[in-house]
Amino acid sequence: MEPILPGAPWLIAHKSILGVNKPNKITLNGQDYVIWQNQKGEVFALDNICPHMQAPLSDGWICQDRDTIACPFHALEFDGQGRLQQVDKKDGQPITKVLELIISNDCIWTYAGFEPRLPIPDLYQKIVDEYEFIGVTGEKSIEGEFLTNLMVNYDYNHQNGTHKELFKITSCNVNHFEEKGYSATVKQELTRANNTLGEIIKNPILGILPKTLANTLKYAFPSTTALLAKTPIGDIAQIHILYPQTEKITKTFILMYAKVVNPVMKFLFKNSVLQAAATVIEQDTNAVESLYPRQKPKIRLPNEEIMFYAEKLYHNW
Repeated sequence: MEPILPGAPWLIAHKSILGVNKPNKITLNGQDYVIWQNQKGEVFALDNICPHMQAPLSDGWICQDRDTIACPFHALEFDGQGRLQQVDKKDGQPITKVLELIISNDCIWTYAGFEPRLPIPDLYQKIVDEYEFIGVTGEKSIEGEFLTNLMVNYDYNHQNGTHKELFKITSCNVNHFEEKGYSATVKQELTRANNTLGEIIKNPILGILPKTLANTLKYAFPSTTALLAKTPIGDIAQIHILYPQTEKITKTFILMYAKVVNPVMKFLFKNSVLQAAATVIEQDTNAVESLYPRQKPKIRLPNEEIMFYAEKLYHNW
């Protein structure tokens, strides 16, 4: 396939997703890779195809003592530089391609061999400096083109329908939109209905969120949407990630960060926000996967210039 947005930085995983000494398959722009983390926290990635007889290396295993991955077909071992390991010695030259990685704050980025056109977003560092990482949630492969999924993240009207029941939304207003090239900031105000005790027991996030929720969203095109929100018991920093697996499949997951002082509240807060974020991804997935082929809209809604801004960046890449 033709690569989507070549030269963009893609966040393909968080270290906590990988486990230790466990092969993981990653697909980016139609290319499969195997990625693993050793017990020292070092991360390696190679083309997923064994150069001998094309077995998928992600079905193999990690040899901990040698930091190698073994092919499941013939147990051939390759190190993190793509060199064949034989009887305690390595061939001098790589024979399988390495996926170059950039690791920052436990986030694993790659340009997939293309010349970088954008830097890794600095908003991650600002969030890590202020918030505590509480987990990854909502990991999903969505049957939908990357552009469609991208525009959903910039669409400030779909919350009135797709997520209305989850958060009991009564209104969604955008009072600020500022774009600077490939980054943008939006300030949004969500108003929610009063919640019954039964609703809160069923959906604990309702007991955490205020009736009026003032959100700041920061965008780093094309992969990242960061939502910053304050609640009575703690602050949330949610980083929503997208990257193209294939022409028709888009990968998404959410990195969740928070500031909560009370240990008991932190436990309740963590579970509630991770569960709610996973439900958001599920709802967005169902919405995207049920869409008919795109046509020219005959209706315009407020704040759609935010969505069209992202679409323009995509087409002008």
